[in-house]
Amino acid sequence: MTRMKLFKSIRWRFLLIHIVSSLLTALVLLLGNLLANYILQFNKINAALVWVINHIGSMPVMVVSGAALYLFFYYMLSRPLVRYASEIADTLQLMENGKFHAPVPVQSPHELGLIASRANRVAEELNDYLREINHGLQEIAKGHFQYDIPVKPDHDLGEIAKSINEMSAQLHHSIQEERKAEKTKNDLITGVSHDLRTPLTSILGFLELIEKDRYFDEVELRYYIGIAYEKSVTLKKLIDDLFEYTRINNDMPLDLKQIDMNDFFRQLAEEFVPNLESAGVSCRVHAPEHPVIIKADGDHLVRAYENLISNAIRYGSAGKRIDIYIQEREDKAIIQVVNYGDPIPERDLPFIFDRFYRADKSRSKQTGGGTGLGLAITKSIIEVHGGTISASSSERQTCFETILPTTQ
Repeated sequence: MTRMKLFKSIRWRFLLIHIVSSLLTALVLLLGNLLANYILQFNKINAALVWVINHIGSMPVMVVSGAALYLFFYYMLSRPLVRYASEIADTLQLMENGKFHAPVPVQSPHELGLIASRANRVAEELNDYLREINHGLQEIAKGHFQYDIPVKPDHDLGEIAKSINEMSAQLHHSIQEERKAEKTKNDLITGVSHDLRTPLTSILGFLELIEKDRYFDEVELRYYIGIAYEKSVTLKKLIDDLFEYTRINNDMPLDLKQIDMNDFFRQLAEEFVPNLESAGVSCRVHAPEHPVIIKADGDHLVRAYENLISNAIRYGSAGKRIDIYIQEREDKAIIQVVNYGDPIPERDLPFIFDRFYRADKSRSKQTGGGTGLGLAITKSIIEVHGGTISASSSERQTCFETILPTTQ
């Protein structure tokens, strides 16, 4: 039964009570009139009735009596309906206060019984759904953040359940990030301790030999000093790189300016000419005819691409050339630094941007190695500019690709 039909049915019920009350009133008045006419025939008992008729009038008496009788009959006939409506109102008041477990007594067949039945069904559904939400909150409180509370569409409590699920997912993500940050910090301390200890141990070892005069002549002394100096330089580079990496990953301020990537790489290639000639490598910049403009911090961007070109020279010298490709596609500047030396082992590719990771330990020693922070610094600089970096390697070539947003 629709709401409109239900209200219409209740109106008809009250109209029927009105009609029955009116008929009963008319019937009692008719019987009263007949009884009055009968009493008037007896002089001994009609004195009071005659006085009322003479002094008040039969019509006013009938009007007053009819109104009183109508109200009496209407009250008596509507009293069960009103009492039942009052019971429903009291139960709905309890539901309004959040007590959905008190059902409304259902009287059937009855229009108000239908209302009570529907109220009970709504209360039961709300109670069941609240139990589901409460159970979900208890699971989340236990740390089961993957638990999803069922979300009912087009339902106010469904919106609450959806918000709780989103809050739980965000909380789980935050906790995972916190754990990841803690692990990152521990890994960083471990890596730094290891990488600082190695050159420092060598420096202390050779200085101890010198301090205890455990060398044969000045040539050996200079040899020891040379090694200690080289290890000191390595140590300083590690500390500088570590400082740079930490600064980049702690919301460093950027001095953003418009940069034409074509001019940027031509100038950068010129600066690398001595290194390129020393390694017997040539560098070519392949740029489009139109400018490719991005907004970036030039000093940090130089550091990022210096690392990529230095790596290409160090590990790709066997290929005798380096190619830098600059393209613009869909509001993105795509830069590829390609060398043709030995490939990066496939097992190492996913980790080459991690801190202190060296793809080929033996090759690092042969080429002078690095701190293991160069590519991690490059990745951080590219990402802080809203870009991405990736690497691919095959027998034919190794390519480092960066993608940065361009400006209009």
